[in-house]
Amino acid sequence: MTSTALRTRFIAAAVVAVVVAASVVGWTMLRPKGLPLGFAASNGRIEATEIDIAAKIAGRLAEIAIREGDFVHDGQVLARMDTATLDAQLKEAQAALSQAEIGVDTARSLVSQRDAECGTAQAVVLQRQAETDAAVKRLARTEELTAAGHASRQLLDDDRARVLASRAGVGAARANLAAANAALGTARSQVIAAQSHVDATRATIQRIQADIDDSVLRAPRDGRVQYRVAQPGEVLGAGGVVLNMVDLSDVYMTFFLGTNQAGRTAMGGEARIILDAAPQYVIPATVTFVADVAQFTPKTVETAEERQKLTFRVKVSIAPELLRQHIHYVKTGLPGMAYVRLDPATPWPAHLQERLPHD
Repeated sequence: MTSTALRTRFIAAAVVAVVVAASVVGWTMLRPKGLPLGFAASNGRIEATEIDIAAKIAGRLAEIAIREGDFVHDGQVLARMDTATLDAQLKEAQAALSQAEIGVDTARSLVSQRDAECGTAQAVVLQRQAETDAAVKRLARTEELTAAGHASRQLLDDDRARVLASRAGVGAARANLAAANAALGTARSQVIAAQSHVDATRATIQRIQADIDDSVLRAPRDGRVQYRVAQPGEVLGAGGVVLNMVDLSDVYMTFFLGTNQAGRTAMGGEARIILDAAPQYVIPATVTFVADVAQFTPKTVETAEERQKLTFRVKVSIAPELLRQHIHYVKTGLPGMAYVRLDPATPWPAHLQERLPHD
């Protein structure tokens, strides 16, 4: 081998050595800092509670007032269902209510009439009773006069017949009074029935009005619309989904920790989240869930060795106040790392100190 070839091979070897050395130094300087004792870490993804905005009753979708990706507020109108049929039913029920209220007035008038008839029948009873009392007294005097020979036998027979007729009149008057009282009771029951019909019709109106109100689909809370499931003009069944939105006041990351670390993770403990898309920010969070039952590590944990171990599912949530301040930055599905402080007495290392976009 010539000296020139030897020199070329030597230079190439030297260049390779320099590159390897530089790579080692670079990797050493840039590798993630290790966690001190008292902390645990695992990978996960940002998640949020999803909400389906659905039609309560079957009908045609008339309008969607927002677009995919829009931020919406609690109570904001998102979509409207066609209410032509419900509007017609409402008018029909309102007409039935007017008719039912007239029925109540008529029944009350009948009660007044029957009450007056009862008063008249009671007066007739008193009149017939008074006539009977007078006839009895007249008969007694006639009997005395007849015994003394001062009155005829015919007069005595007439007075006796008058007493019997008066007593029969009292019985008839009392029967009429009982009939009048029964008619009064029937009239009062008719008032109750008519009032019940009014109440039932009003309840029908309230139900129809509630269906009309529910045909305006509103946001149940602040959030962002993810996608439209239906389009205006489509006919949906009861419970048919129109929109899907995420509740940006309930954002969290779920991950898995080994037995030893999960056993030291306390509910309400401090945590930090660093997203792959924004490693310059350190987001504070709180442990809001630690599973009671262990499970095998899911496939999202990369190494086969790790998947052989039992782990516990842990969830850390971001404070709603913080989410409201940075709501336009919140996006679900972003991967990242979650860090949990197992020992409250251990301070957070410098690279895990809170750093937010406004800092």
